Order: sequence, then structure tokens, then C-alpha cells
Amino acid sequence: MPEKFKYVRHPHVAARKDLRPGSTDTLLNEPGPKSLNQKIGLAITKAVGTMWAAYLFFLLSLVSLPAVIMEGDPILIVAWVAQTCLQLVLLPIIIVGQNIQAAASEKRAILTYEDAAAVLEEANQIQKHLDHQDKTLQDLMDRLAKLEAKALKK
Repeated sequence: MPEKFKYVRHPHVAARKDLRPGSTDTLLNEPGPKSLNQKIGLAITKAVGTMWAAYLFFLLSLVSLPAVIMEGDPILIVAWVAQTCLQLVLLPIIIVGQNIQAAASEKRAILTYEDAAAVLEEANQIQKHLDHQDKTLQDLMDRLAKLEAKALKK
């Protein structure tokens, strides 16, 4: 008779159970060394990556506009638009967009994690059900063997 299946939980399950996907903030707040450059970079990115920074940069770019217009040179005007206005204003707007995309990505990662946890729980329930069926089948096989033994004695 075949030996009963023994379920062995994968070690990754226990190690991963309490971990969840985290945001940039939670990753940087985890224990462990963080360089000064990482902290400064995150602080600057948070400060510049706002629409208020975009508005401020737009106002800052307007400071040099009158001088460019007084020159009247179309090349200088195009250069001002491309190098001063667009670069200053688009930088924070792009960061804002990336922050929105990152937040959506974090949400998807959490949902994927929760889906995987649910699938794991379902698999555990299936394993329990199969274990119950194994016991029932073993009981039926034992009873059948006893009946066969009785029938052979007669």
C-alpha cells in the first residue's frame, strides 16, 4: 500500500508571512544603513515633486523673460522657452506624475500580495480537505482488507 502523502510547507511561506510590499517611505524607514545622499535625495524629490514647486519654478522662469523679449532675438526666445521655462516647470510636473504612478504601482503590489496570500490560504484548505479524504480512503481500504480476509477464510 502506498505511503500517505506528508504535506511540508515551503519555508518561504513562514519567512514571507509578516512582510508586505512597502512604499518608498517605509523602505527608507526600515532598519539598516541609509546614506546621507539617500536621505537628501528623497527630501529634495519630495520637495520638488509637487505642483507648488512647478508654479514656483514657472514664476522664477518669468524673471528672465523681459530681458529675452527686449533682445527681440527669436533664437533667444526659443532658447528661453526650451531651456528655462520648460525645463524648470516640467521637472516637478514629471515627478508628480511619477509619484502618482508609483502610488498606483504600490497599490497593485499590495493587492497582488493579498491575492497571493488568499491563494495560499485556499491551497491550505485544499490540503486539509485532501488530508481528510486520505484518512477516509485509508479507513475504507482497511475495512475492505478486513472483508477480503473474512471472505478468504470462508
